[in-house]
Amino acid sequence: MTAPGSRARIVALGDSTTAGTPAFKSALEAPPNGSGDATSQYAYWLMHSHPEWEVLNRGVNGERSDEIQARFDRDVVGASPAAVVIIAGVNDVYQGRPVEHVTGQLRAMYVRAADAGIRVVAGSILPFNTATPEQNGRMRHINDWIRRLPGVLFADTRAAVATAGNPDVLFESPDGLHPTAAGYHRMADVIRRALEQVLG
Repeated sequence: MTAPGSRARIVALGDSTTAGTPAFKSALEAPPNGSGDATSQYAYWLMHSHPEWEVLNRGVNGERSDEIQARFDRDVVGASPAAVVIIAGVNDVYQGRPVEHVTGQLRAMYVRAADAGIRVVAGSILPFNTATPEQNGRMRHINDWIRRLPGVLFADTRAAVATAGNPDVLFESPDGLHPTAAGYHRMADVIRRALEQVLG
């Protein structure tokens, strides 16, 4: 729990959909402060809605879940946050990795966070418009596994950015692969509600 009025640090961990691709590069991609349209990242919108939150954007475009997991201690535990938001797996699916590869990496991150006393908000994998039915099936399988897992708070970021009536297509996209700034704002809305529960 975070005391009222106190500043809470949150780490946003993931791939391009955390970094803010294509309009923004995170501080890991463009040190020291990132570059581009700041509104094209859900971290911006979280801090816009909660100025007392410090949200560290630790997204890297193109990374798989194992690459994200490999830097968990450096980018999450080392920052001593109250909470971490984890969204990973779309690049694994894109590259043909099996469901079990992703769920194993996600589980390792959830367990490591719990061991470090860091609360977890688990986001669902976002759609991309060129995904095949088989790729969408694997993404749904992973997202359903996250949703059912005890000990983490689920935020349905996929639903937040999907087209009404079609959960497999982005409602708006500059490149068919990533959300617009409006999509990142929608992601922040569902993540914010989960963080408000986690942080009290």
